[in-house]
Amino acid sequence: MKWVRQLYDWVLHWSETKYGPWALFFLAFAEASFFPIPPDALLIALVLGYRKKAFRFAFLTSAGSVLGAILGYSIGHFLWWNGNAEFSNIAHFFFLNVPGFDEKIFESVRELYNQWNFWIIFTAGFTPIPYKVFTITAGAFKINFPMFLFASIVSRSARFYLVSFLIWKFGEPISKFIDKYFDWLAILFTVLLVGGFVAIKYLI
Repeated sequence: MKWVRQLYDWVLHWSETKYGPWALFFLAFAEASFFPIPPDALLIALVLGYRKKAFRFAFLTSAGSVLGAILGYSIGHFLWWNGNAEFSNIAHFFFLNVPGFDEKIFESVRELYNQWNFWIIFTAGFTPIPYKVFTITAGAFKINFPMFLFASIVSRSARFYLVSFLIWKFGEPISKFIDKYFDWLAILFTVLLVGGFVAIKYLI
């Protein structure tokens, strides 16, 4: 959609300003609770421009995203339902205005939590799955908050530090590769990681 592309270009333009690091922090914060554009593109652009600050940028992105996840959890926990256990006006606003978030997906996530618990939060945090869907639903379904916070810290940090490390190490060539294949790489990494823990569970 045209407006998504315009929003994406607006996000990237911050890499050419002195406010880039702050924009990165607030973008990561917003994306974890309501904003549609992930912070990876701006993170890559900033690290390419200032490779010595790669891990500072990774920290800013991770911290902003985890704080945004807490906001998303709070929205779900405190604002998602009205007194009759029906969706509140806030919930309907999200369903109507946040891309990739509707009532059908909301109910599907409930089943994923029942089956996977920690791992679905981790997977959503590391992969391209819209994280805001899971931060809000975690609060709405009253998922254990310490577990949610731990999974958010681990998955978000792993994602953004990995991207920053690859750009810091390999520069422009790897940035093009990441930009093109990041979704598949993230999914593959998560499958391998989760598969490893499953294997350990059954082997020990």
